[in-house]
Amino acid sequence: MTYLFTPPELVAIPIVGSEQKFPVRRVYCVGRNYAAHAREMGSDPSREPPFFFCKPADAVVPVLAGETYQLPYPSETNNLHYEVELVAVIGKKGSYISPEEALDHVWGYAIGLDMTRRDLQAQMKENGRPWEIGKAFDYSAPIGPIYPASKVGHIIEGNIWLALNGQIKQQGNIKDLIWSVAETVAYLSKLFTLEPGDVIFTGTPEGVGKVIPGDKMKAGIDNLGELWVDVKA
Repeated sequence: MTYLFTPPELVAIPIVGSEQKFPVRRVYCVGRNYAAHAREMGSDPSREPPFFFCKPADAVVPVLAGETYQLPYPSETNNLHYEVELVAVIGKKGSYISPEEALDHVWGYAIGLDMTRRDLQAQMKENGRPWEIGKAFDYSAPIGPIYPASKVGHIIEGNIWLALNGQIKQQGNIKDLIWSVAETVAYLSKLFTLEPGDVIFTGTPEGVGKVIPGDKMKAGIDNLGELWVDVKA
């Protein structure tokens, strides 16, 4: 088969302890999945059904352990926000998965940043339009190495945090997710057939905020190491 132009390179995330990489198929994100963050965004944190948005696969930026990614400041925004999240990756196909079986489909976990052009997102919300320009831009999903669930277990609790220029801004616990990873996978699988290669950002705790060129972010989740990202000056 020949192509009109060279196909883009497949985006793949490093796996801890392996020379193999995890190829990215789709990127799903859960909105407002910690009660305190829902409140800071002006929403009711009751257990209404979860809602989702997507980022393109090539928004993912794999960040190697011990490396610092230099994030380009995106265009057309004056209010770029950080959101640290537990990322679950799918290794087994399924649809209409039960919550009891959902973790069997989760291959591993990583730390991710859902970078957001908050001003553009707010404009879209106000006009009842999709969020893509606020969420799905280039380099908007830095992700650290994937830790296989077979080695670290399933992440159902543990500290999640983000420091900006050395000062803690976000601090939470995975156990405080409104919808657990298992429940999120089960619900999402009713809407889409999940496939190996799918990546799920599971939500961010309170404390999201603005970054500017020159800022330094460091994020961590218990048992998943740290993710270092600087905003390119």
